[in-house]
Amino acid sequence: MQHSPIFLALALSISTADTAAGFTTDELRNRTIERRAVEAVNWGIPVVNFDRMLQAFKEKGGDFNQIVYWGGLFDWRNQTLTPNPDTIYFKPFWDTKMAGPIVIEIPPAGEDGSITGTLMDMWQAALEDVGPAGVDQGKGGKYLILPPDYKEKPPEGFIVLPSSTYEGFGLLRSVINGSGPDAARRAVDYGLKVKLYPLAQEASPSKTKFIDVLGQMFDSTIRYDLSFFQSLNRVVQYEPWLSRDKVMVDMLKTIGIEKGKPFNPDESARKVLESAVDEAHAWFDFRYETTFAPYFKDTHWAVPASPELMEVSDSFYESPDSYAIDARGVTDYWAFSTVKHLGAGQFYLMSTKDKHGAPLDGGKAYKLTIPANVPVTQYWSAVVYDRATHALIRDVASPSKSSQTPGLQVNEDGTVDLYFGPDAPSGKESNWTPTKAGGRFEVLSASTARKSLSSTRRGPFPISW
Repeated sequence: MQHSPIFLALALSISTADTAAGFTTDELRNRTIERRAVEAVNWGIPVVNFDRMLQAFKEKGGDFNQIVYWGGLFDWRNQTLTPNPDTIYFKPFWDTKMAGPIVIEIPPAGEDGSITGTLMDMWQAALEDVGPAGVDQGKGGKYLILPPDYKEKPPEGFIVLPSSTYEGFGLLRSVINGSGPDAARRAVDYGLKVKLYPLAQEASPSKTKFIDVLGQMFDSTIRYDLSFFQSLNRVVQYEPWLSRDKVMVDMLKTIGIEKGKPFNPDESARKVLESAVDEAHAWFDFRYETTFAPYFKDTHWAVPASPELMEVSDSFYESPDSYAIDARGVTDYWAFSTVKHLGAGQFYLMSTKDKHGAPLDGGKAYKLTIPANVPVTQYWSAVVYDRATHALIRDVASPSKSSQTPGLQVNEDGTVDLYFGPDAPSGKESNWTPTKAGGRFEVLSASTARKSLSSTRRGPFPISW
């Protein structure tokens, strides 16, 4: 039998496919999965971060359209990413797919309390800030969160927030005025005035369900293993594709995530995915240490968000010529939540190194001097986190110190010396935050910046005062 040239060319093509460019077909498949999986992690970490918090809430009996809160100053058992132990946290979660538009009522600020916070979509893009630093300017208000493509005209009397996702959440900080247990209790009571209910129940809202997790393990740290992709798959199956993200449809299909189909990688693909998420974790870690420019000259303190991200924090990470996926990814690697207007309510500086540029070592002792008369409206705080997880160091009491810490020692010139290390310096126990030998740590300095400083050089907080 004589073969035609076409059949001979086809046979030759098939026989050489395994060695094209020096790769076997299995090698090409695995390299493609790994390459696209790394990008999927970078793109998808905001929603996986969200899903980790949601699943931790569900483990405590919570669900959508309810509020998780800490009924006092929490300890290390709050294993969310870089939480501030010097304020009271309330976190509403909502889902508008079945319930329709959701109402969140923020009480007016006053002598009994105030809230600094932000309502976000599932991508942790800010829908709006709330409270004195938000759109209600401390007067309180009814925020109405609309589902994607909502067509009806919203009723009057609401602050309307269209959302591109069904699911979302808020971070509401009930600010403690004063110090001691009574002040914390007042902040908790004030936060319990927040209401969450479907718009359909506006005439007679059901009582908001709050779940207090104070003193309980609440672990939403991100797991860089196969579960990362399982969380990402849940989101892809439930939420609509956004036009800006459709470039990811084929990339996710390559790694086994496709709308309407189960995510069930075989053993070979699992190994590749686990290798990819490990590589992505290392990439985040590298960028975290190298992306942020020093805020003060000749120091290692930095605003832990890139200028690119800050420029689009009020526009859902987008501008006409950019979509800040990389900047967003490295931010959601170490933290959760964002703000619409950076610095109006909270301002942060982070350091992972000492003044010589060496990594902060949990087995060594350090001193940080807070200058006198820090220009804040409410308080400043300095919090220690585990550098490996960006959560509070486990099994360590008193993870922070603030201007409201009872018994804090203040120097005669108004400065405050804070101490970090495995052992308390004699006579300075009230100003000491413990660390643990055998690991690195990082310090996040948080403050409530004055609005009058919003136009100062290089950010919403002054270089000097």
